[in-house]
Formats: sequence, C-alpha cells, structure tokens
Amino acid sequence: MARGLGKVLSALALDPPAPPPPHDDRASLAAILAALPEAVLAIDADDRIIKVNPPARALFPSLRVGAPLASHLRAPDVLDAVLDAREAGATTRTTWLERVPVERLFEISVAPVAGLDCGPLVLVYLHEISETRRFERMRVDFIANASHEMRTPLSSLLGFIETLQGPARNDETARAKFLSIMREQAQRMARLVDDLLSLSRIEQHLHLKPKSPVDLALVARHIVDTLTPLAHDDGVTLQLRAPEPVIVIGDRDELVRVAENLIENAIKYGASEAAEPMVEIEVQRVRGDGRLVVRDHGPGIAPEHIPRLTERFYRVDAGQSRAKGGTGLGLALVKHVVARHRGHIAIDSKLGEGSTFEVRLPLYSAHAEVDA
Repeated sequence: MARGLGKVLSALALDPPAPPPPHDDRASLAAILAALPEAVLAIDADDRIIKVNPPARALFPSLRVGAPLASHLRAPDVLDAVLDAREAGATTRTTWLERVPVERLFEISVAPVAGLDCGPLVLVYLHEISETRRFERMRVDFIANASHEMRTPLSSLLGFIETLQGPARNDETARAKFLSIMREQAQRMARLVDDLLSLSRIEQHLHLKPKSPVDLALVARHIVDTLTPLAHDDGVTLQLRAPEPVIVIGDRDELVRVAENLIENAIKYGASEAAEPMVEIEVQRVRGDGRLVVRDHGPGIAPEHIPRLTERFYRVDAGQSRAKGGTGLGLALVKHVVARHRGHIAIDSKLGEGSTFEVRLPLYSAHAEVDA
C-alpha cells in the first residue's frame, strides 16, 4: 500500500498543474471603466486615449480611441493636471469650463495607474457640476433679489415713521399723505411675502401631481368677475369666451392663481397701454388638453425678453412693474404651477402687436386618478 501511495505522489510531482491563462489587463480595465457611473478616460504614456467608458462617450460623442487627448480636451488646465499626476505619481484635481457648443462645468480628477502589462496609464475622471453651479447661482441671485425687493419698501416705511415722529408730528395733512403711502408699501411687502410663500409651497409639492377635477372655464369666469373693477379703472374691457365646461386635472386654488396672474398682467402691462384696451380670455378643449389663452393688444414684448419672463424677479420694465404693485414673481408662479400640473405654457409676442399667453393642462377623465 505504501508503494502505491509513493507512485501516486511521484506522478503528481512529475506532472505539475497547468499554469492559469494569461491575464488581459486591457480587458479588465475596459470592464472596470464600463461599470463606473461617471465619465472616465484612460490615457497612455503618449497622452493618447486608449479607453473611453459609456458615460464619457455620451458626454463627448466625438471621442476617438487612439487620438491625442489634446485634440478633444483643448483645456490647458486639464493637460497640466495629467502631466502633474504622471510626474508626482499622485491624484491631481482641477476644473474645466467648456463653452462650446453649450457651457458646461466639470470637476476633473486625474489619477496615475501603474503595474499593468499595457504600461503606465492615467485615468481622467470627469464629473459635470453645471446644474449644481447653476442652482447655486440661482439661490444666490434669489436671496439678493428678495432682499432688494424687501429693503425698498422697508426703507420707505422707516423714513416716513421717522418723519411722523419728528418734523411732521403735528402736521395733519402730511400725516394723512404719509400713512397712505405707508399702507401701499406695507401691502407691497405683504404681496411679496405671499408670493414667496406660495412659490415655496408649490416647489415643495412639485413632484405631486394634482388629482382633482377642476372646471377651467369656471375658474376663468370667476377671475374675470373679480378683476372687472380693476379693468374698469384702467379703461380695459375683458372679453371671455368659455362656451362649455373644460374639466382638467388640477388644484383649484393654484389654477385660480394662474388665471389671476395672467389676466391681471394683461390688464396692467398690456391692455392699459393699447390703442384697443381689451383683454381676450378663451377656454376650450384642444386635443386632449384644456387650453387657457390670455391675449392683449398692447405694446408687446421684445423677443430677447420672452425666454426669461418666467424667471423669478425678472422684469421687462422694473420701474413700471413696481409702480403697478408687481412683485416680479407672478409668471414664475405660473410656470411652477403649470409644471406641477404636468402642463405647458407658451408665450407669443411681437412689438406693437400685443402678447398671447397660452396654458395647456391635461383633461380630467374617469381614469385620471388611476393613471396618476
């Protein structure tokens, strides 16, 4: 038995196990890069691109394997970061602002990789922060604009209070005049705070689609009745065409704000300065949507202003807007309400020919709640 075991051990010693198959570092690198969620490029010792993962290909469709990195990323800071990482043998970081075809901002991390059979490599990791930076800029601008809008009426109120406590303490005529102005300024601040709170509330619920049936024609009729005295004071005629109920999926209070802002803006800034002082309001069904159209025949809006009309605090004429009690948030509210209702807003205007604001919202049906 011992002799048999010896023969087996001898046979095993004479026939060593077969070596493992050679390892392909390039294939492993490609598999690792493909699994990464962010854009990554692999650069060889000659600064040529040897691997591109799918996210990088999506960001830069023109990237070609084998091409020099400098031919695609014409950014001295990125090329310097690659050189520094290779010389220092450590990760380097920089930022890159691409201006063409659209402006995009990237955080770049460059890491050297050694010990591969394909030679020393450098991995360039690109993380786009365009949206983050844009939202940060919007937040800063929003705070600055809101502070400015609040400071003006507050300064006015403080000034009148000091005057009433001092030189005009016993002046009945000045007191009546100043109190009237103070009331207007306080109302302006109240409107601004109300709009800010409404905007915040709508943004918090932006992901929640309303589910209730709302008659858009009834909403428009209610706002026309409410704003008729304002239109009469400005010499404007309101003309409503809503021959039948138009039931949409919505939140009634928010849709009331939409109709109120659009019609009031048309009265204040469009029709009141028109040769034909009229605002036309139309509600109808159009291809599965409820359609609200508000049209004036006023001076119109220059084309460069139209894309920015729904931005917070953006005004075509800031002085006129403030003089008429505007907060600069009305159309921003409209845009956010329409977005929450999964609808669309379109603005069409030509100088000298008036402006048309169109809102489309999904019609309500028996299956609306299930579909939502």
